[in-house]
Amino acid sequence: MDSTPGQPSPPKVMPPPEHPPLPKPMRWALLAFAILCLGLGVVGVFLPGLPTTVFILMAAWAAARSSPKLHEWLWYHPLFGIMLRDWANGGRVGRRSKWNATILMTVCAVILFWTSSKLWVAIMATSFMACVLIWLWLRPEPG
Repeated sequence: MDSTPGQPSPPKVMPPPEHPPLPKPMRWALLAFAILCLGLGVVGVFLPGLPTTVFILMAAWAAARSSPKLHEWLWYHPLFGIMLRDWANGGRVGRRSKWNATILMTVCAVILFWTSSKLWVAIMATSFMACVLIWLWLRPEPG
């Protein structure tokens, strides 16, 4: 056993799901898409308003079908793996992610209303963000 006496064992992490192989051109296209989404997701960690979670979920989806190594790396990554495993376990989204999305979308909405020359643009974008937030807050949370 890897745990020391008196210490609980670390929790087991379920393995990533496997998918049937695709034709080589499709795998290359999906790998390029996975890398693009992963890059955007990493930028989203540092750039407010760019959604990290969505891009990481898309990167994992594409990597699962194109690059088992990249998918496994994402699956066990200390930052991204948690949200991927939660999503795979019933579409769950953590409360912290929900609050981060709510705060960032609120900031974006305020900036839109403050800087937009056309009121209808700010109203339309804020309405879309509100719909996404409603959907997000209705998602189950990990146990």
